[in-house]
Amino acid sequence: MKAIWNGAIGFGLVNIPVKIYSATETTKLDLDMLDKSDFSNIKFKRVNESTGKEVKWENIVKGYLMDEKYIVLDEEDYEAASPEKTKILSIDQFVKEAEVDSVYFENPYYLEPQKNGENAYRLLLKALQETEMAGIGTFVLRDSEAIGMIRPYNEEILVLNRLRFHQEIRDYKDLKIPAQKAPKPAELKMAVSLIKQLSQDFDPIMYKNTYSDELMKIIKKKAKGKNIKTKKAEPAKEGKVIDLMAQLKASLQTPKSKSAS
Repeated sequence: MKAIWNGAIGFGLVNIPVKIYSATETTKLDLDMLDKSDFSNIKFKRVNESTGKEVKWENIVKGYLMDEKYIVLDEEDYEAASPEKTKILSIDQFVKEAEVDSVYFENPYYLEPQKNGENAYRLLLKALQETEMAGIGTFVLRDSEAIGMIRPYNEEILVLNRLRFHQEIRDYKDLKIPAQKAPKPAELKMAVSLIKQLSQDFDPIMYKNTYSDELMKIIKKKAKGKNIKTKKAEPAKEGKVIDLMAQLKASLQTPKSKSAS
């Protein structure tokens, strides 16, 4: 793993030096884009708009267009905007994790204590476990400010969840949401029964990305010259009135397995 942030957690007057590592990796197949005519690889180049020549990464800078003129920023400018937040994630408040709606969650990161920060790291980890709370604060990651929620994970490590700012959440008022009309009591009772029948403790290990595996099987078959025959899924039909009671009854009579595929 390669650290993507190097700084400290501010816990009251205690500073805990830490490094941040991405906690996730993709399981999606790495597919290349090809020219349909001869399957040549498509290459993306960073080209100067004026000269048409390719520009090397080391010669690329970032700028903001203001009054038809670019204001170019360098590393010192990013740090000057909020010097403390580029190196310290200061915990502003502690909240119950359940109070944070999942719509705000972005990416998870592992926090690793640096030298001389081990004791304070373990203290915060244990204190969060005892109180069942999570710490919230802001910091600067990759040239942009982020909200971070620090919480214990598996009772042995601190995890930082990046959260979205409230203004980043889109308003859904323009969507066609059903009117708040109460469902029929019999339908509601049956729906609750179905939920209870399929209820169990959440086990993330049950869920695996099988699509990439199935796609790889197709790739291997095509590599051997085999034809791929598949049955297409029926598209959802719009505007059709459904018999909820009939569907609920059928669902209860033939319950799905509680094992995820």
